[in-house]
Amino acid sequence: MQKSEKKLNYGPLMGLIALHIGAILALFTFSWTAFWITVVLFWLTSGLGVCLGYHRLLTHRSFKCPKFLEYFLTVFGTVSSQGGPINWVATHRYHHINSDKEGDPHSPRDGFFWSHMLWFLKHSPVWDNDDFRARYAPEMMRDRVHRFLNRFEWVSPWIVGFVLYLWGGWSFILWGIFLRTVATLHTTWFTNSASHKWGYRTYETTDNSRNLWWVAIFGFGEGWHNNHHAFQYSARHGLRWWEFDMTYMTIKILSFFKLVNSIRLPNLAFARLTKPALSANNLPQEKAFKTS
Repeated sequence: MQKSEKKLNYGPLMGLIALHIGAILALFTFSWTAFWITVVLFWLTSGLGVCLGYHRLLTHRSFKCPKFLEYFLTVFGTVSSQGGPINWVATHRYHHINSDKEGDPHSPRDGFFWSHMLWFLKHSPVWDNDDFRARYAPEMMRDRVHRFLNRFEWVSPWIVGFVLYLWGGWSFILWGIFLRTVATLHTTWFTNSASHKWGYRTYETTDNSRNLWWVAIFGFGEGWHNNHHAFQYSARHGLRWWEFDMTYMTIKILSFFKLVNSIRLPNLAFARLTKPALSANNLPQEKAFKTS
């Protein structure tokens, strides 16, 4: 569906404006306590909630973990204010199917700012219905807990905000909710926009995905986006020794404590034996990936 066919959703628009105003006001209420609260919450919501939980676990199932940990990570994801887990997963899977083609929810081919944030502010009947969710996230639609978290995803940011207000007043709210949410949103959005426009390509994928180092640093490894689109089910996105991937490091730490297993990794040795630009899109699943 073309972006012109989607209607502007004024609720998210007003909310996003308010968040940015609050983020600017936060800079006038600086304290080290508020700063470190924001850093920790940014890691919990963006690093663990979105990158590890929403993306690598729920969307691509690149590893397995106990249900209690899956739900725990999902709750952190809801605090990011990026929507419910089922909506997020279904839309992202749809993006991979149509990446940089007609139907992609957020391709830079429709304009940089469209791919970065404008798509988030539009209502589309294609995405916002149970049929879409059931088609692209069927296993989550069968899960009562995920359906509950998807419906009430707005509750967790309010609970966190209430706790922060009791702890440190409006300064903690401005930093821990407004500034942190803005940072989390733009970190995810830069993966959609900048990592499909700038950077280098290691694999010849059918889209315009690219590896962009600064998105990878702030995005906990998500900026190695060409690697990800080549091997989308891989738990590891940084495939070269210098492609630092904090989310994969987290997966390995959880694996050490026996909280994660069946970690899916690309079979790079097979790919090198075949041809340098070969990706998982061209390989049978049993040859494209190995499980640790």
